[in-house]
Amino acid sequence: MASFLISPAPFPPLPKPQYACSNSPRPPTPPSQPPPSSPSPSPSPPPLSLNPINPINPKPKSADSTDWIASTLTRRFGLGGGLAWAGFLFAGVVSEQIKTRFEASQQQSNTKEVDKEEEITLPNGISYCDIRVGGGAIPRSGDLVVINLKGKVFNGGDVFVDTFGDGKRPLALVMGSRPYSRGMCEGVEYMLRSMRAGGRRRVVVPPELGFGDEGADFGKGVRVFPGAMLEFVVEVDKVSIAPS
Repeated sequence: MASFLISPAPFPPLPKPQYACSNSPRPPTPPSQPPPSSPSPSPSPPPLSLNPINPINPKPKSADSTDWIASTLTRRFGLGGGLAWAGFLFAGVVSEQIKTRFEASQQQSNTKEVDKEEEITLPNGISYCDIRVGGGAIPRSGDLVVINLKGKVFNGGDVFVDTFGDGKRPLALVMGSRPYSRGMCEGVEYMLRSMRAGGRRRVVVPPELGFGDEGADFGKGVRVFPGAMLEFVVEVDKVSIAPS
């Protein structure tokens, strides 16, 4: 059996690749163009701008005042300043309410009923005895004083003033002012200067510190005859600063 040896055909050698180095820049790649969009059947108009702004050279708004800094600070801190003032006033009102409540509580706690009434006669002829010793403030000249007052002619005379009881209004007076309110006299004002808020006294006033030699006519048949000695029950309700 004969064998045939077939030698392979020689392959031609592969050419070596040639690499070229160049310092020339690569040409720029052209930008890709977006695919054309299909036209819209009904394009919507662009939105209108009410306040157009020039982006190249915008003009600053003019200040309301010639002092631009003061105007800016006023616009910026005006609301905060208003709130601060409101807070200040609110704190003042709350503080005044706390003070008033504290004074009322202190007055009530220091006011005491008198166990035994003792009559005291002063050099000017006024005699008095404390029924209740107050624990509040002492009235001074110019203070607003609210009192309850009952006055009559001494030794069983007619009652010419009475603010005690429900539905009756107390008397309000400014210490040192004239003329006096209904039923008031110099002797009662003299006594108020040594009383405290919350206190009550029984006072006997001589004619010269009462209605004097002329007496007083209160109408509706109520009259104090000339030279009468007067008897009062005086109660100090409140003492405060008179409004200006």
